Amino acid sequence: MSGDFLALAQPGVQQLSPYVPGKPVDELARELEIDPATIVKLASNENPMGASPKALEAIRNELAELTRYPDGNGFALKSLLAERCGVQLDQVTLGNGSNDILELVARAYLAPGLNAVFSEHAFAVYPIVTQAVGAQARVVPAKDWGHDLPAMLEAIDSDTRVVFIANPNNPTGTWFGVDALNEFLQDVPERVLVVLDEAYIEYAEGGELPDGLEFLSAYPNLLVSRTFSKAYGLAALRVGYGLSTTVVADVLNRVRQPFNVNSLALAAACAALQDADYLAESRRLNEAGMQQLLDGFRELGLGWIPSRGNFIAVDLGQVAAPVYQG
Repeated sequence: MSGDFLALAQPGVQQLSPYVPGKPVDELARELEIDPATIVKLASNENPMGASPKALEAIRNELAELTRYPDGNGFALKSLLAERCGVQLDQVTLGNGSNDILELVARAYLAPGLNAVFSEHAFAVYPIVTQAVGAQARVVPAKDWGHDLPAMLEAIDSDTRVVFIANPNNPTGTWFGVDALNEFLQDVPERVLVVLDEAYIEYAEGGELPDGLEFLSAYPNLLVSRTFSKAYGLAALRVGYGLSTTVVADVLNRVRQPFNVNSLALAAACAALQDADYLAESRRLNEAGMQQLLDGFRELGLGWIPSRGNFIAVDLGQVAAPVYQG
């Protein structure tokens, strides 16, 4: 007699659906029976430039050491990040992509009977990591496709342990300014950890967007998560990081898998972080591409949601699913 292993899973897990990423080009080509070279993939907000040449060189130099485990503490990368971000080494937590940081937060701070607050139209991973540990996901209706920060404050109760906010937001591209973030952080209870997801911040630096790093010293309950998958073009290698107080970083490292970032990723991220020309060109290309899209939308009479990421949501005037299905 076999057991019902779905029914035996945690209740929160039973209610989840697996995350559905953008299809790989080869898979879509097989489905449609077309040449992969004719496909332009937009589904995963990847960097069209390819990786930094310096990152590729660093990977090649690391290949001879594949028999060795990586540096489990990621000393070289953490040192570079600490210097770049103006924090101490032990304030940095490395992750297998920034998704890993989000999961570490959930594993460390959420449990049955507790809850996490986040916005409607937010990153799909927030409910996954929340419900996977048996916690309640409290979804706050969006305002103008973005975060309604005052409403999110109202959603916090005595059982709230984590609030996830993203700036710019994925998938809508919306953002909030310095004053809005500061007012929000001032009013969040000190016992609630605020995770500021800045996966796309390199595309949006300057102007009216806040830099989460500037708030770390004032708010001990703030964690800033970032990634090398977007502007740095290393999505395949899965490397991200969190910046927080030393206490929060220590807690996350207690549940972090050993060797969660591989040697090739560590080497490539170190090189990419030091390739200022690549990052500048990444930003320039994104700005040019965004302007090209906006010009086209205007010509076609289409509406869109203003975005500060490397993606944009456009209103095609019809239900999106049939357009996606082609």
